[in-house]
Amino acid sequence: MVDVNGYFKSFLDTLPLLLIVVWLYWTRMVGAPWVPSSLEIANRMLTLANVGPDDVVYDLGCGDGRLVLVAAIKYHARAVGVEIDPLRYLWCQLMVILTGQRKRVRIVLGNIFNKDLSDATVVMCYLLPEALKKLEDKFRQELPPGARIISNKYPFPTLTKVSEDGNAILYKV
Repeated sequence: MVDVNGYFKSFLDTLPLLLIVVWLYWTRMVGAPWVPSSLEIANRMLTLANVGPDDVVYDLGCGDGRLVLVAAIKYHARAVGVEIDPLRYLWCQLMVILTGQRKRVRIVLGNIFNKDLSDATVVMCYLLPEALKKLEDKFRQELPPGARIISNKYPFPTLTKVSEDGNAILYKV
């Protein structure tokens, strides 16, 4: 394992540590590290967007799936979570099954920048400013007129803010 001088003897000795570091930080490189929104913030975001049964809510970087589950259970909306991390994706799938929301909630494994958003009426995101900047043109091109965008904490650089409630910021396309 480790020799007397304290150095790793082989690459295989460092592999578990490397895998843990990559797993914890690689999602930050494509959008944001996983920091879950509290249920209070989730409800505030969904209320601010005036989500209802006719909405299709997308959560970009859905993490543990709490936003899409709250959208489906409390607001009776259809919801789609997009998650790039395979372990969180599997966790979300399990939570959807355990909560009985398979008819209302779909979880997609993939990159948020490659997912077609044309059927979304509401898009939720808790992403870093660099990712939000990259998403602005995608939203303008793909979202239908009147679609609502909610960001948790970080503002979009050029989208026009409609209103805000604490960390929840509402925009419209």
